[in-house]
Amino acid sequence: MIIYTFPVRTAFIDRDVEMIAPEFELKTLEFTQSPAKLPFYFILQFFQLLWYLPKTTQYLCFFGGYHSVLPAWFGKVFGKRCLIQAGGTDCMNMPEINYGNFRKKWLRKANVYSFKNCSLILPVAQALVKQDYQFDPRISSKQGLLNLIPDLTTPIQVIPNGFDTDFWKDLEKKRNPFSFISVATGTSNPARAQVKGYDLIEQLAANHPDWTFTLAGDPNYISQNQNVEILGKQSNTELLALYNSHQFYLQLSTSEGFPNALGEAMACGCIPIGSAVGAISEIIEDTEFVLRRKDSILLESLIQKILAKDFINLSKKSQQRITNHFNFGQRKKALLKALDIY
Repeated sequence: MIIYTFPVRTAFIDRDVEMIAPEFELKTLEFTQSPAKLPFYFILQFFQLLWYLPKTTQYLCFFGGYHSVLPAWFGKVFGKRCLIQAGGTDCMNMPEINYGNFRKKWLRKANVYSFKNCSLILPVAQALVKQDYQFDPRISSKQGLLNLIPDLTTPIQVIPNGFDTDFWKDLEKKRNPFSFISVATGTSNPARAQVKGYDLIEQLAANHPDWTFTLAGDPNYISQNQNVEILGKQSNTELLALYNSHQFYLQLSTSEGFPNALGEAMACGCIPIGSAVGAISEIIEDTEFVLRRKDSILLESLIQKILAKDFINLSKKSQQRITNHFNFGQRKKALLKALDIY
């Protein structure tokens, strides 16, 4: 039995469960993101892991953090494999924007212990392993696990996210002209909104009152621009419809691992415009659509060049990029192989 633990259940956790569960017995154990509840959850998780120990063959964690400490320890003590899927914040130290596990003393210690003592690290992007960060000049260029844990010797294998392109697809409906969408949760927190690039989006919206912008995922986010529509968390079916009604998807994050919404939107035919962080450049591939520095003037110039191109061809190219390089089957095969059950 595989014990799969994570700080909060998300769409990509559900997708992993969908991949693994048909092949192997799987038990999911959700942890907590609340500092006040940490002591209780450490005790709870200890007894959960102890209870399931006789049936456990290995541990799988999404993100490194407090929730991965005990699985790494149990794995080391009882000779069981522990795999950690690094997702983004667990590989970053960005106190300037209040982001990254390594900016907090005890969370950093939990991260370092987990990554040093697990059996295999499975980042969703190569940029999480080691990167020379240049997007926001305020932030240290030394990011990624090998920069933040220089003596790390745990084996690392990058497995990108994958998307079900039978579901996420172009429905061939009319798209609203000059329409832009971005999807993120927790953006009513100003720090989180900045991490997700909403400050750049708001500047863009202010400069172009005749364009429309949709920000989905947090109903409590507040925009001062009349051409920005705020939506709460959406179901997959609702997101499918939203992606298919918009021309462009904006992923202007200050930091990312492998943004799922970007891949979903591209699979649906949205033309991507992203920042040069995490796996965004790799996902988009075409450098014309990637903002190299956090600069609103550069963003305006980039978009104006895109607006002069053939939207239909750009849309088809986006779809093909996801179908050919980031499909569900590729990730499933790689993940199951890493778990030795493929």
